[in-house]
Amino acid sequence: MSIGYKRPLELNDITNLMPEGIKSKNAYPALAVTWTERLTTFLALSKDQQEKKQSWLLLKTIAATYGWFGWAPIVLCRVFSTTLLYLQPLLLGRILDFMQSSHSDNPQPLISGIVLACLMFTVSLLSSVVDAQLTQLSAERGMEIRAGLVGLIYRKSLRLSPEARRTQTTGSISNHMSVDSEKWTSALSTLPQWISAPIEVIVALWMLYRQLGWCALVGLFTVLGLLPLQNKMSDIFTDIRITKMKAMDSRVRLATELFTSIRTIKLYAWEDAFKARIAAYRQTDMAVLRRFGTVYAATSITFSTSMFMSLLSFGIYATVGGPGGTPGEITPKTIFVSLALFGLLGKPIEWMDYILSETTSILVATRRIQAFLLSEELQPRPNVHSLALRKDDIVAIREGVFSWGNRQTESSKTQTNVTENTPLLANADSPSTASGTPTLNNVTFSLKAGSLTAVVGRIGQGKSSLLSALIGDMYQYGGSVLLDGRVAYVAQEAWIMNSTVKDNILFGKPLDQDRYERVLKACSLLQDIDMLPAGDQTEIGERGINLSGGQKQRVSLARAAYQDADIYLLDDPLSAVDAHVDQHLWLNLIGPAGLLKDKTRVLVTHGIHHLREVDDIVVMRNGTISEFGHFDTLVAARQGFYELNLEFTTASKRRKHARNSQSGQQKDGVNSDSDSSNDAETKTVVSAESQSKKGGNNNAAALVEAEKMAKGGVGWKMFLVWAKAASYYNIVAVVVLYMLVEVAQVGTSFWLRYWSDAAGQEKYTVKQFLVIYGAFTLAYMVFNMALFYVAVVKAAIKAATRLHDRLLSSLLRQPMSFFDTTPVGRIINRFSSDVNSVDNSLIWSFIDVVRCPVAIGGTLIVISTSTPLFLVVVPPMALAYLYIQAYYVSSSQPLKRFMSVSKSPLYQHFGETLTGASTIRAMAATPRFIDMNSEKTDLAAETTLAFGISSRWLKVRLEFLGALIVFAAALLAVLNYGHLSASAVGLSLTYAISITGDITYLVKAWSEMSNQLISVERINEYSELRPEAPEETGVCLPENWPSRGNITFRDYSTRYREGLDLVLNHVSFNVQSGEKVGIVGRTGAGKSSLTLAIFRMIEAADSYWARASSQGHSNDNQEPLSIARSGDGGSIEIDGIDISMLGLKTLRQHLSIIPQDPILFSGTIRENLDPFCEVADEKLWTALERAHLKDHISSLAGGLSYEVAQNGENFSVGQRALICLARALLRNTKILILDEATAAVDVETDELIQKTIRKEFKDRTILTIAHRIKTIMDSDKILVLDKGRVQECEAPTKLLKQKDSLFYKLAEQAGEI
Repeated sequence: MSIGYKRPLELNDITNLMPEGIKSKNAYPALAVTWTERLTTFLALSKDQQEKKQSWLLLKTIAATYGWFGWAPIVLCRVFSTTLLYLQPLLLGRILDFMQSSHSDNPQPLISGIVLACLMFTVSLLSSVVDAQLTQLSAERGMEIRAGLVGLIYRKSLRLSPEARRTQTTGSISNHMSVDSEKWTSALSTLPQWISAPIEVIVALWMLYRQLGWCALVGLFTVLGLLPLQNKMSDIFTDIRITKMKAMDSRVRLATELFTSIRTIKLYAWEDAFKARIAAYRQTDMAVLRRFGTVYAATSITFSTSMFMSLLSFGIYATVGGPGGTPGEITPKTIFVSLALFGLLGKPIEWMDYILSETTSILVATRRIQAFLLSEELQPRPNVHSLALRKDDIVAIREGVFSWGNRQTESSKTQTNVTENTPLLANADSPSTASGTPTLNNVTFSLKAGSLTAVVGRIGQGKSSLLSALIGDMYQYGGSVLLDGRVAYVAQEAWIMNSTVKDNILFGKPLDQDRYERVLKACSLLQDIDMLPAGDQTEIGERGINLSGGQKQRVSLARAAYQDADIYLLDDPLSAVDAHVDQHLWLNLIGPAGLLKDKTRVLVTHGIHHLREVDDIVVMRNGTISEFGHFDTLVAARQGFYELNLEFTTASKRRKHARNSQSGQQKDGVNSDSDSSNDAETKTVVSAESQSKKGGNNNAAALVEAEKMAKGGVGWKMFLVWAKAASYYNIVAVVVLYMLVEVAQVGTSFWLRYWSDAAGQEKYTVKQFLVIYGAFTLAYMVFNMALFYVAVVKAAIKAATRLHDRLLSSLLRQPMSFFDTTPVGRIINRFSSDVNSVDNSLIWSFIDVVRCPVAIGGTLIVISTSTPLFLVVVPPMALAYLYIQAYYVSSSQPLKRFMSVSKSPLYQHFGETLTGASTIRAMAATPRFIDMNSEKTDLAAETTLAFGISSRWLKVRLEFLGALIVFAAALLAVLNYGHLSASAVGLSLTYAISITGDITYLVKAWSEMSNQLISVERINEYSELRPEAPEETGVCLPENWPSRGNITFRDYSTRYREGLDLVLNHVSFNVQSGEKVGIVGRTGAGKSSLTLAIFRMIEAADSYWARASSQGHSNDNQEPLSIARSGDGGSIEIDGIDISMLGLKTLRQHLSIIPQDPILFSGTIRENLDPFCEVADEKLWTALERAHLKDHISSLAGGLSYEVAQNGENFSVGQRALICLARALLRNTKILILDEATAAVDVETDELIQKTIRKEFKDRTILTIAHRIKTIMDSDKILVLDKGRVQECEAPTKLLKQKDSLFYKLAEQAGEI
């Protein structure tokens, strides 16, 4: 705290504060052991018993993990704290007796009063210390539970079955970690109150009985009368929280999907569609909050419980409470001691809704986590060595039956939560009993050690599924599997970690420099690494965002190769690379003479050209192995493989004949360690930043910037941002209503004092006293209801809605350069933790900040009229409070920011893990990733603990000053012995005790609100980012533009971000209407940069919008349209219209693209084709038919309404590519961009796509980026790029006649000449 007051805190200032028990390495095993034991017992029960006990399974596990010795200190501290609480009314009564004795014949000595004042100080101070200890113990236990739950969730996420992966999305699992497990740290301190609350009620009633006799039973009846209301509130709040969490899960999941695939969404101009879908979930969020606020306001009568009880009790007591039913004697002691006791009795009742709410949140969160932990998982299979058909077999499957779907789908819906560890083959001896058709059926084969096997077949026949079956990613309904050795797996879609190139390749293994260099050479990565700004220390962005498709795949291959495994499962890694790089990888890595020549290799491939060199070929057809054997054997059989090979050969000859190419082939080519694959995702580190390496910039390795963290206090600016969003009118209304609440309460106190002084004077009747007293109480209740309705229903919901909508709108309008350098986890942190804070916490902090100053003001008025001398103590105490607050805030706000920032890496790593779960499991890297998760979990826990300790530091010091105020008030009253009335002293001391809590709570509430405003600050930071160019500009376009499809580049230059080198440098060329242009070039040549420039995903260099959308740019007052062409970036024209003058939405809706990465979104097939729901189903079916998908989609349940899994996991990559083709067919624009559309499909499907493109787009202008030279050999023109410049732009036949042309060399390497 002292360091934070002197200078801004740094993260390393708070390291090593956490007790060992809270660390994941200790917290997880403790919880996991108990969970495993209880789960085993639970699964042994009958179904009926399971249904009865299921709801409390995890909660009881948590309780049992720590046992009596773990929970007893927390409970004892709570009971001791309650005991100290009730000593203060007793001491108050003694002081009032002391004051009244001054008017009697036998006055008490002064020393007695001084001792009583000292005792009040001691009790108050001791209560503060015990409360702080209780909070600390609760916080530590809560964080220990959280760490254990996060460990369980993380490990479970790596074992989910395919069915569970479809229902448990990244967003919902992230919510289990970020929200549900967090409830144990924030709400655990309320659970002991279920023990202390009954004790408090009983003790308060007993003490009231001593004061008011049987009239105190009114309090008991009030408590009993409120129980049904509290029970109903509990049910309502439980339902509200469950609905709210479901809506938040869906919203966060969709936001995660949106920003993970933001590039595709921008290319399609689908931002509005996704914004509308998120808005629908957000409306559900707000409807739930509105219901909560309305119920809360309506039941706020419970906050008036103590006033209501005192009204009834005093009324009955003053009427018939005396001996024999006579009127009771109203004295200052009776009034003020009873008021203090009613206040204590009212606290557990008034807080019951909060206790219920927090307890409900723990129960709901725990059940949600439990449902996830009980979700289905695939069991690890033991190796079956007897499976080997030959002595040296290392991979084998015998009579295997595998599926991606649960064979008992219907029963699983009701039993998923109770059969987690039940073997998937239990009671299923025959695969024929499966409810669905298996993906792989009756699969039998074996491979000997060191063999090279190719798996081929048409699209969707089960090639990738075969590898998934081998690594245990599918349901196994029959047969056995053998994998006798360590496995290295390369997924079809390369999985890249957000780390350096070297870390991605080493993958946790120690560095062997010699092997490392051999792997780099074999994977054709040497030239790429030389181009990177920091070599192999260059950071790769999230999802490999700054690498090309080919580079990502080669890094993935290098990772597998470096592992030195026994078995290599390679899922079509050659589809993303150039022909010459394909040849390099085959010769140096995969093939018979490659680095892995002594390893067992299973290669899924769509190519046919390497099959003569493999040992065996597996031909997949309809989920079975239709043929198995050597190339010559299969060709001689003249069956399915023969036809497949014939199609490939015929197609190759047809291309060569179509271009009338030269005969003969030369084997000597230009050596290259690179590929000219799609660099659509080559953002900053490939070529564009190569000069920064040469400049010696040590920061060049970092692509993703460290998350910004403001320093110093939040200040009034962020409060005004929130207040404006909530409406200034609502904020003022809350303040005014609280003033009225305080006026009613203070009026009640003065009236009771007057009543006690006027007792026996017969100025007013008891009825008159009670009517006025009742009026004050009624006003208090009405103002309270109005206050909470305005605050929660009006202000909070309006602020939450506006801030969320601003955040979403701003992020959707950011240029791609922002997303290239910002991890998705960092963005999602805003949509989960920060938005949740604004939704649920900030308004309550504001209410407390308003309540406390108003209450303090009312208290000072009461005390100044009763004991004016007390005001002398106020100024020094106020200065002390202000100093402590400033001292605290200087440290608490950085600590709160540390909390927020430390969560982002945890969520990011978790999302990364879920994406690469198959690779992590297959390569036995689970323990290392668990350790990484534990480190990030511990860092988040350490920052949370540090912030909690700072809060307790504040609490103890403030309450010490509060105890001094009580002591001063009591001592001043005692020293004025004989000069003050007992009623004045009673009123003064009652409010002195309350002002202690109010001032203490004010500083805490102010600090808490400042910390909550950090969430507003973080949301506002992203809401005020400079946007990209406008969606629409109002420029009038000709009808049906572009009607011809002419594209003209005029001296065009561009860069990915301000400050980087040009990726296109003074490019000029022209594409005529209907021309088919193939674009080729090596990595970093600028091929996909050209595509991005046409879609204005990147802007012309030094143009207005290139500078204006840069976050470091200082905007000026220039008109954007008038200077859109400023700078030396040149222009792009389509049909004579400069595209820089158009809105982005207008431009992108008039263009079509089929991207290399065929991305599908969760939702229906219909929504994936037409997210705006503008196209009739008939047209959708027509597009699917033209894309050769109609038969497959028709066979699915629901047809167009069939639900696509997250990331399109229930479709093969080839099928996804065909759906992207259908999207392009639906858009029907004059210009089509093909960005490696056929990279991941088989030969037949490639032919189908090419045939469709030639037929359906014959009158369109088509630009094709190719890494397969053969796909563009029949183009009208070939555009050859090198280092961002146009090197050649001629017909392919003309270029092939020039043997010194760059295109000739590329074609030669690809074997096309």
